[in-house]
Amino acid sequence: MDRTPCRLRLFAVTLALSVAAASAAVPRIGQPAPALIVRELSGRTFDLARDRGRVVLVTFWATWCSPCHAEMPVLQSFYRRFHRRGVALIALSIDRAASRAHIEQALRGFTYPAALARSARADGFGEPLAVPMTYVIDARGVIRARLLGGLTGVTADQLQAVVLPLLKAEHPPRG
Repeated sequence: MDRTPCRLRLFAVTLALSVAAASAAVPRIGQPAPALIVRELSGRTFDLARDRGRVVLVTFWATWCSPCHAEMPVLQSFYRRFHRRGVALIALSIDRAASRAHIEQALRGFTYPAALARSARADGFGEPLAVPMTYVIDARGVIRARLLGGLTGVTADQLQAVVLPLLKAEHPPRG
């Protein structure tokens, strides 16, 4: 008896379940951000829950990703400009731990915190759909945007359009 049709059906069902599980694991806009606790390359611990009250950018990148390198100066400039106004950022490298020296070299000159995604103790974000990719989380801990960097990485205009209204909503002018 030929078991090929049975094997094909089993493969199709397994593939469908895998795709469904992967899409279900993707954090959704408008939903609370999942847990994220990771040891930064500096040795400090980043815990997304501790950053409630701030707008947080969680960006996924890799050393082999050209658009990631293109957006790093944009992220740095944005972080420096708005950090004191309540913006936090963590850059999660999807590279392997064996690439740590290469990761640290790529981050020279950048002051925002970074970590290896694989070293997270808690990571409800899971594997990113693509790199570069940045989640924007409001001060209440809700995901407000997912920015895909495309060929050039995220732009300052994109960040400002998404993040600045969140800062104004959290810190309205007094009058």
